[in-house]
Amino acid sequence: MSDIVFSGVRKAFGSAIALHGLDLTIRSGEFVSLLGPSGCGKTTTLRMLAGLEFPTQGTISIGSRVVNDVPPGKRDIAMVFQSYALYPHMSVAENIAYPLKKRGMPRAERETRVKAAAETLQLGALLQRKPRQLSGGQQQRVALGRALVRDPVAFLLDEPLSNLDAKLRAHMRAELIELHRSLGKTFVYVTHDQLEAMTMSDRIAVMNEGVLQQFATPKEVYEAPANTFVATFIGSPSMNMFEGALADGVFSHPALRVPVTPEASGHGSRLLLGVRPEDMTLGAGPLNGTIRVVEPSGHETIVLLDFAGTTVTVRAPPDMPLGIGSVLACDVKSSRLHLFDAVSGLRIAARFGAALPPA
Repeated sequence: MSDIVFSGVRKAFGSAIALHGLDLTIRSGEFVSLLGPSGCGKTTTLRMLAGLEFPTQGTISIGSRVVNDVPPGKRDIAMVFQSYALYPHMSVAENIAYPLKKRGMPRAERETRVKAAAETLQLGALLQRKPRQLSGGQQQRVALGRALVRDPVAFLLDEPLSNLDAKLRAHMRAELIELHRSLGKTFVYVTHDQLEAMTMSDRIAVMNEGVLQQFATPKEVYEAPANTFVATFIGSPSMNMFEGALADGVFSHPALRVPVTPEASGHGSRLLLGVRPEDMTLGAGPLNGTIRVVEPSGHETIVLLDFAGTTVTVRAPPDMPLGIGSVLACDVKSSRLHLFDAVSGLRIAARFGAALPPA
């Protein structure tokens, strides 16, 4: 087993702290995405794993070996960059074979490995072409092939699909999922695109400002976000938040009231009630919002409503009549609500009753 373990890893660039004491274990064979906004520390984490940066503090292990001081070429990992980094003067076959040639591998063995990688990635007919003769998706597969021939313990991918158009990204996501399944190797994938992380990953490490916010399955980070950052970062449109207080077992906001039974004490008096756009139903219910914006998108309509000064986003059927300025009745699914401490942002486990009309 070659688990990848970050233990108390801190990274500083002068006075700027890029990573604050990261503790993270990636199991052998997992597909793990490092997800977060720009500047959250995800690429720094990947570069330290690759040996392109070194920890200021803490240890990084691959299997039983601490690799803090091990050069990149001796870590038994392969990295695929956002820019693909192909040599323009070399053919596809030469690009794929390059790391093996650098190792001094005999030509016959190199050719066998290149042929196998090309077959896996459907590049057999393109081996004599130069990178300039390839599409973006084909160049991406060549970069993957160059990593694949090394037969590494882990593949590190730094936003490899960000330069592709939306249709090609969707196609390449499917190819990466299939490649991971067929190889059974560890994939560590950096992205700011939550759709990529949610669709491809076994687990997602959600990061913000150099701090790991939650490390869990896509289902867990969506259905049980650890804090308000995860709750509002995961999901599009973002989760709605109502700020209010809990009194006599009822959460109260000027626009809604919901019976709440927290499963633990110790939370603050200021609370946030979270509800995702898809967990609000329109057309009936004890709540009323004024329609401010209507955004048709074909298969659905996104509606922004004003609830006593709080802007709320709701998903509506595409054929639902919606007039700007009109008042719309709605309800919330009590089984799908979330509660957070407004000061710490941490999730509070709770049970919810049916929404009540505002006082």
